Amino acid sequence: MTGAQEPEVMSTKQVRIAALAERFPQRAFTSLAHHIDAQWLKTATLMTRHDGAVGIDGQTADDFVRDFEANIQRLLEDAKSGRYKAPPVRRVHIPKGDGRTTRPIGIPTFEDKVLQRAVVAVLEPLYEHDFLDCSYGFRPGRSAHQAIKTVWGGLSSMGGGWVIDLDIKAFFDTIDHQHLRAFLQQRVKDGVILRLIGKWLKAGVLDAGQWQKGEIGSPQGGVISPLLANVYLHYVLDEWFEQDVKPRLRGRAFSVRFADDAVLAFSNEADARKVLEVLAKRFARFGLTLHPTKTRLVRFRPHRELRAETFDFLGFTYYWGKSLRGRWIIKQKTAKDRFKRGLKRISLWCRANRHLPLRDQHRQLCRKVMGHYAYYGITHNIESLQRFQYRVQTTWIKWLRRRSQRGWFPWEKARQLLLTLPLPRARIVHRASFV
Repeated sequence: MTGAQEPEVMSTKQVRIAALAERFPQRAFTSLAHHIDAQWLKTATLMTRHDGAVGIDGQTADDFVRDFEANIQRLLEDAKSGRYKAPPVRRVHIPKGDGRTTRPIGIPTFEDKVLQRAVVAVLEPLYEHDFLDCSYGFRPGRSAHQAIKTVWGGLSSMGGGWVIDLDIKAFFDTIDHQHLRAFLQQRVKDGVILRLIGKWLKAGVLDAGQWQKGEIGSPQGGVISPLLANVYLHYVLDEWFEQDVKPRLRGRAFSVRFADDAVLAFSNEADARKVLEVLAKRFARFGLTLHPTKTRLVRFRPHRELRAETFDFLGFTYYWGKSLRGRWIIKQKTAKDRFKRGLKRISLWCRANRHLPLRDQHRQLCRKVMGHYAYYGITHNIESLQRFQYRVQTTWIKWLRRRSQRGWFPWEKARQLLLTLPLPRARIVHRASFV
């Protein structure tokens, strides 16, 4: 991959786009595609995962870079001239945490990933100026833990309140293309960019050999899908809540959104109930449906006699507990479904790899456990982490005892194994952010 542009050069151009977005906050830009040249595509190739699953054409990253210069030039000319044909994404179904249902994921071809990455690199600095602080998902310099901290901090400063736990039913599958185009055209009127996005939306999916037309939705797994989702919900929820809803409220309120997962918090119960009443109509106007049972109003305030309700956000359950000094504080623990999902994955892995050498199994399990701590290791969650470590140990031993038909792995040997090859101890990783 010779001659590829350094990412810093792309960043310099992105800074210019961001400056224009700030200078002209109401302008719809008609000239953006000129930034996408051969060097831009080469950098986009560097930014694209080379070990990802292949699309419907079976092309790998190695296949693409084998004749790199020619492939880049062909892809550029096809994109600019309108000859580019967006191939359907290959749909695969990955198990959900309950082990019974699956989640559909779309896998584009490698060329499609590169071109989508190039378009995202053009649009991202433009929309970063527009997106609000309440949005955290799939944005540069923002993370799930920042969203988690914001919810914790906002509710703590209000002393609790009423929380709308918002759940959009099949969001990525029900994005309305007509509304999305209208939202995009408020800031982007470049024909090349809009034509490419339109082709990706209409490309459809190939599921078990059957092609399904892309009439609505944006398949999860596509490189550009998270950006399009953020654009959609920026107008449907974020901007509406900030500009139209909050000025009409009697008390304090804030929203936090990570992709299609969001919470709205209020200090005043009447405010919360009024917003909940209009929320479904607001989303229906743009072709979206709130889940009838998962979307709910939660009374999130400490009380001596009444047990405070809880809610989940980004894998954590928020609840009230007592501090060491006896004060009510907001705590977080691993949500039950995420805890079960993590153990399920460990169990499936142990089952499939129980005949590997013990040290190889131990090395892989340590990585998985440390990955769990890296996300769930926040203040007040040590008990859940310790329970997870213990359950992983017992799961590992269970499958080792089934290595042979006799189940020959006595408990004494198991105890010795865990002394010789211990799993990492539970530890808090994100302490400073949550004190």
